[in-house]
Amino acid sequence: MSARATPPFRADQVGSLLRPAEIKEARARLERGEIDGGELRAVEDRCIRNAVARQESLGLEVVTDGEYRRGWWNHDFLGKISGVEIELDQKSYKFAGSDDPRYTPKVRRRVRRARPMMLDHFQYLSSVASKTPKFTMPSPSILYHRGGRAAIDREAYPDLDRLWSDVGRVYQEEIRDLAAAGCTYLQIDDTSFSFLCDGKFRASCRARGDDPDALPHMYAKAVNAAVARRPAGMTIVMHTCRGNWKSTWLAEGGYDPVAQAVFNEVNVDGWFLEYDSERAGSFEPLRFVPKGKKVVLGLVSTKTPVLENKDALKRRIDQAARYVPLENLCVSPQCGFASSHHGNLLTEDDQWRKLALVVEVAGEVWGGS
Repeated sequence: MSARATPPFRADQVGSLLRPAEIKEARARLERGEIDGGELRAVEDRCIRNAVARQESLGLEVVTDGEYRRGWWNHDFLGKISGVEIELDQKSYKFAGSDDPRYTPKVRRRVRRARPMMLDHFQYLSSVASKTPKFTMPSPSILYHRGGRAAIDREAYPDLDRLWSDVGRVYQEEIRDLAAAGCTYLQIDDTSFSFLCDGKFRASCRARGDDPDALPHMYAKAVNAAVARRPAGMTIVMHTCRGNWKSTWLAEGGYDPVAQAVFNEVNVDGWFLEYDSERAGSFEPLRFVPKGKKVVLGLVSTKTPVLENKDALKRRIDQAARYVPLENLCVSPQCGFASSHHGNLLTEDDQWRKLALVVEVAGEVWGGS
């Protein structure tokens, strides 16, 4: 199957991969003081190089570093923003059936980018990749989404417009440096919109003083500020899901409440959408997708080791093509395999089989297109 001229690709992926045992062991040794940061980085480098080679061997035209250097998909990045603190929050959202402690980013001071956050992550990925390297970063909306107005210091930001202007500048600077390092494919990971598809989360927003109908528009503006100075030649997509941690989930409900804001107000080139279970609802909200924009259908689940039926996946693609032309569709897993270092409840072999299935289905549906 030949590659598309630009991403997203017919067979794509969200980003994170299960952490190899070698990385987990090295991090445990670092915590015990048995090795230093340089030795851990050497282990990460070796594992990333191997993961990239494995992705390319499957026929994927896009590769990631598996987020191997991160503990969490969101906190590692947001915590590097000067003025943001990641704090234990017992009141934060709980995943289905889980009582594990949760964390919330809090804006304690005026935010700025004191130094590059994860530029070195991309530089190494790019140095070992033959295919298109994709970099992922959490949406700026997460800074508000988790804790609401109470998570934003009122002395630092009496006006939220100023917050989004400052946060936007932080992202613009990071994106500028990523582009200079050769990044042409960037993904913004956002859970804020999909949580607003769930009645219980909409009720919790009201309880804290927010209007759940207004929030999607604010989040769209936050993302747009972040990508406002995107360089020519960089494809930017947005991924959204309903929570992904140890194979559990947080939210449910179709995209209807947020579809217009997501598809018509967010200035990205395409969307990676969770569609691996009934929790995501129907494909009908895709009728709001603007002409020419791409949708990557997250049909393969990273939450279960069960390998999907190929014909069933093809039928699902056909159903989605009633709303978005087939030539504007792609296929991927619904999320990463390890949104945190804990990983989902499947094996690395299961993970690679699922990615191979994505490539196989894309080849049979679109051929060499």
